[in-house]
Amino acid sequence: MSGPVIQGWCPGALRPMPSGDGLVVRVRPHAGRLSPAQAAGIAAAAAACGNGLIDLSARGNLQLRGVRPERHATLIADLSALGLIDRDLAGESRRNITVAPFASADALAAALADALTAAPALPAKFGFALDTGAERWLDGVPGDIRVERGATGGLILRADGRATGRAVHAKEAPALAVELAHWFIAAGGMQDGRGRMAALIARGAVPPAHLSGDEPPAAACPPPPPGLRPEGALVALAFGQMQAETLSALAATGHDLRLTPWRMVLLDGATALPAIPGTLTDPADPLLRVIACTGAPGCPQALAPTRALARALAPSVPPGGLLHVSGCAKGCAHPAAAPLTLTATGTGFALIRDGRASDPGPVYPAAALPDLLTGSP
Repeated sequence: MSGPVIQGWCPGALRPMPSGDGLVVRVRPHAGRLSPAQAAGIAAAAAACGNGLIDLSARGNLQLRGVRPERHATLIADLSALGLIDRDLAGESRRNITVAPFASADALAAALADALTAAPALPAKFGFALDTGAERWLDGVPGDIRVERGATGGLILRADGRATGRAVHAKEAPALAVELAHWFIAAGGMQDGRGRMAALIARGAVPPAHLSGDEPPAAACPPPPPGLRPEGALVALAFGQMQAETLSALAATGHDLRLTPWRMVLLDGATALPAIPGTLTDPADPLLRVIACTGAPGCPQALAPTRALARALAPSVPPGGLLHVSGCAKGCAHPAAAPLTLTATGTGFALIRDGRASDPGPVYPAAALPDLLTGSP
């Protein structure tokens, strides 16, 4: 049997991706922030033009699922009226910016988006991470070029894969980030339309002196749990997915929404956790210990359903543990290694300990997995 197809690109709004349940349309809010009106408008559009399911991606974007091809133009018009559509596909593709939700980086994100009009054509998955708050949160989040907090307290510009970066001021960071993107292309970082900065650095490439430096980044913070924070109320979504009604209810709180790369939403400035069906606010909830992709039939690559199995197995995952259930060997929902991974094979699930979805492991039928996870004979 042939392996899963690697698309090599991510969906956008202007370039949606066909999937098993219709088109997947990715919305990239500016600086990861949605006003209540924008959130309510997205919820209404998702219900009217799609199947009402909305995913929160690992880069803090929203993906509307099940969009019917004949409704795509209407959806784009609705999102455009909300100020959420780029002028063209090239601009949408370049504006791949992840902003730490606890950082006041809206102005920097806007300046970087403007500067990216002068950027070269970059690989579809190439992205920028703005991690400029008092603490550094995006260490485990994809980002090829990073503007982040340095160990001495200032900002640094760092090519992903390098241990250190150069000190920068916020006003000069966008132009230097674009210059580093040009160097990536000139150094042969993109091959056949693909490529990542860390891979180029691993091959021994070194950015020029004025784009390098010897300052390490600040210590990395682990992903936070849901709950109240000084910045607001952080609520989680099981498997990073919600119904349109859930997004509508979040919008009705009246707070701006900050989308996070941890499949959580920050209600900016909220002082109490909302009681909204479909959200998780208890840090001890077992569903926070499982990750699962869309699975079959929503994803045509998946060899089996995933989320019902992950939900059933969640209580068997010990506190502090992590279970990744993947519909195929690509492991899109969690590309890194996990303490325990189950990968659908078509004849059952491969059980992989301390590995990735693509690693080998003994295959078991789904019915046997609960006993295996609890240690029963």
